[in-house]
Amino acid sequence: MHKLVRCRLDRAHARIDSGEFARAAEYDLLYGLTGLGAHLLKRDPRGDSLHDVLTYLVRLTQPLPGTDLPGWWVRYDPAGRTSAAFPDGHGNLGLAHGITGPLALLALAKRAGATVEGHTDAILHILSWLDALRQPGFSGGAWWPQWVTADEHRLGAVLQEGPPRPSWCYGTPGQARAQQLAAIALGDPHRKRSAEHALLRCIADPAQLDQVTDAGLCHGAAGLLHSVHRVAHDATNPDQFTAHLPTLRALLHARLPAREPGFLNGTTGVRLVLHATDHGGAPATGWDACLLLG
Repeated sequence: MHKLVRCRLDRAHARIDSGEFARAAEYDLLYGLTGLGAHLLKRDPRGDSLHDVLTYLVRLTQPLPGTDLPGWWVRYDPAGRTSAAFPDGHGNLGLAHGITGPLALLALAKRAGATVEGHTDAILHILSWLDALRQPGFSGGAWWPQWVTADEHRLGAVLQEGPPRPSWCYGTPGQARAQQLAAIALGDPHRKRSAEHALLRCIADPAQLDQVTDAGLCHGAAGLLHSVHRVAHDATNPDQFTAHLPTLRALLHARLPAREPGFLNGTTGVRLVLHATDHGGAPATGWDACLLLG
């Protein structure tokens, strides 16, 4: 494990040294160093490997020389291709594949007392970028796009007309949990209330809930339910969230059932979520550490 992390870090730092833009799989949660860091935070929180991953993530938040684009910017479209719609690549806001994953890891590490030089500044830099892209939503809430083009980044004007599907991987649930964790780590009650309010408005909006079409953990009803459950655990007013859990469980049972025995999109993830919400609190096994929800 440590050898793998070292190899990946060496390649990432060499890429930054050469002035090249990142690929999402270098740093994201599902394929990259953020995912490895999530494992290390759980298994070896005081080890050198986690320290080095966090140091890399701090460096990732710094713009590459000669550009006004953030250090996590990628030079292709969200599907990993070159396309006319994304001539200068895109900035990804998702928890699974974008900068919100590193934000959540940095926040959880800080909360656990595992910090590196520049740690707090890196959290604040990511939050500042997310704040610039925050969109007004239902009844005073807010939402964030899944990704932005270079023009949207520079103008702070998002072309997407409304909130994306409310999911763990992209959308308000994962985004709100990451920002709630960051606010807790920073001791920022205003940001914490703002993140929680955004999620409350999201789950009270039938139009957003109607976008959830399957039961899975990644982008379906199980991921939505578990994100809300974990936000409730740390919320200023937990009852505001737990009151919605029966409705969200009913939504999960009503959506297209998972048909494979998988974790992210299959029956395993659904059953873990239902078990967690049945028993309340954080999962005893910590299985959701890989989702950076807690």
